[in-house]
Amino acid sequence: MRPLLQPIAPEIDDPLALLTACHEKVRRFSTLTRRLVDHVGQRGADAEARDAATSVLRYFDLAAPLHHEDEDLDLFPALRSLGHPDVTAHIARLQAEHDELGALWQATRPWLLAVQAGKVAPGGAAPEAVLTLTERYPAHADAEEAWVYPAAAGLTPEQCRSLSAAMVARRRTP
Repeated sequence: MRPLLQPIAPEIDDPLALLTACHEKVRRFSTLTRRLVDHVGQRGADAEARDAATSVLRYFDLAAPLHHEDEDLDLFPALRSLGHPDVTAHIARLQAEHDELGALWQATRPWLLAVQAGKVAPGGAAPEAVLTLTERYPAHADAEEAWVYPAAAGLTPEQCRSLSAAMVARRRTP
């Protein structure tokens, strides 16, 4: 049975809806991470904190990289083919942010692993990268949705099918 608070995934025939749903998860896991920082500061890495850290690690280790590949390898090239200079400029900035977000994630991950292992005592401060990540990731998603995703309305049905097929293939287990 699906937990009550888990959103239903959009159909894969609507790749933009799936990408937007990923952004909702980015926002949700960023909020969870901010709450985790406060929780660990007050209570340390108790069972609740360890479970939350495990969830955040799972999302940002597995799903977030796939999402970035969906954009970098498939969506952004398709949108560039439309020939809109402003969209192309935004894509260049957003792809650079993917690298920056990846570096922030790598700086955040050790703290989450320590929480997951129960090795963070109350009163300890999280590294600055943790808070920066929780601010920058949602802002990045907002920028993609505002500046780039609307241009996808200009993609052909074939381009959308190709994007969907690539996203499905990327998630298949070998």
